Amino acid sequence: MDIQDLESEDRLRLMRFICSFAWADLEVADSEKSFVRKMVSELALDEEEQAEVERYLKVPPAPEDIDPTDIPPEHRQLFLNTALKMVSADGVVDEREVENFALFEQLLR
Repeated sequence: MDIQDLESEDRLRLMRFICSFAWADLEVADSEKSFVRKMVSELALDEEEQAEVERYLKVPPAPEDIDPTDIPPEHRQLFLNTALKMVSADGVVDEREVENFALFEQLLR
């Protein structure tokens, strides 16, 4: 499955997860913001969706909006791969990012 094949709802779901990983170390670095904006472009999000993602760069998504069990099984590997890219986007992998990713991976398996 390719990232462009995601439906609108799944694209936003992916971005909520990506932004939550950006917040794992309690700050969003410029390189992480760049990664998120690159993803927004790749996903061809509309203006309203882009504004929603920009809000997630200022305030993390609510925990109830990032339930891994909501991710369709056919999209889980794509979400994991993208989350891993987000974790390493700033060139520094914080212990909290590793823990969050490991938990995410466990919940998706």
